[in-house]
Amino acid sequence: MSETQGAPQLTGNMFLFNSPELMNKEQHGDLGFQTVEKRFAFCAKARAIPVTLSEIPAAMKDYPIIFSSKENPAPLAVMGLIDDVNLFIEEDGSWAKDKYIPGYVRRYPFGVASDNTSDRMAVVIDSAYDGFTKGGEFPLFENGEPSASTQQAIEFCKAFEQDRAMTNGFATQLNQLELIQGQSAQFTRQGEAEPQSFAEYFGIDEKKLQELTDEQYLALRKSGVLPLVYSMLLSMSNWRVLLQQRARRFNLTEAEVLNRAVN
Repeated sequence: MSETQGAPQLTGNMFLFNSPELMNKEQHGDLGFQTVEKRFAFCAKARAIPVTLSEIPAAMKDYPIIFSSKENPAPLAVMGLIDDVNLFIEEDGSWAKDKYIPGYVRRYPFGVASDNTSDRMAVVIDSAYDGFTKGGEFPLFENGEPSASTQQAIEFCKAFEQDRAMTNGFATQLNQLELIQGQSAQFTRQGEAEPQSFAEYFGIDEKKLQELTDEQYLALRKSGVLPLVYSMLLSMSNWRVLLQQRARRFNLTEAEVLNRAVN
């Protein structure tokens, strides 16, 4: 991974980054970073956040895990309903106690940019991050090279990207089996017989999973991803958690939250 002039050019946007820049000593040599008071305020409007393969068993305990789309599926932990409010970011900018924090969030304000024509990667920082200041607590560079603190961040980013590559393979495998389909989250009001749909998403179709041939099912098991498939299916119970979380946040009843979601 490189931050040199030969690094790939940065184009387009990066999710949750307001001002992404390729990290380099010429431009950022005098900067240091430190934790800001509202640590996670930068993702307070994120309704869903990417998670990787290795994160699914932990994230499924707290969030519904869905896919971003059918054509280019990426696992997402859902953290909000109706509008752009992350229900797990407290008013003081902290993450909800004892809830899993995705690696995509933990690596911020660092990230990586990849070169589509090679396997090279470059370090990216969000220059808009308030924790970047001249002479900050943890310098980005020391003696013209990434500092020990920066190197730790780089290693975390590298591990994350390796896991994301495996995650892409997982999603491709499920797509080839046509397991990723449009789904709806439903809730039955007290006293009513018919459930109401309050969220549409792409997820694993349990019926199609059951219809796999023995050979296809065995292939999933041998590839080691079957537990992750069931983890995602089990995570669907957390749609109810989101309803409860929103009700607490805005001092509403679950029925009021559901009415807003349906209408």
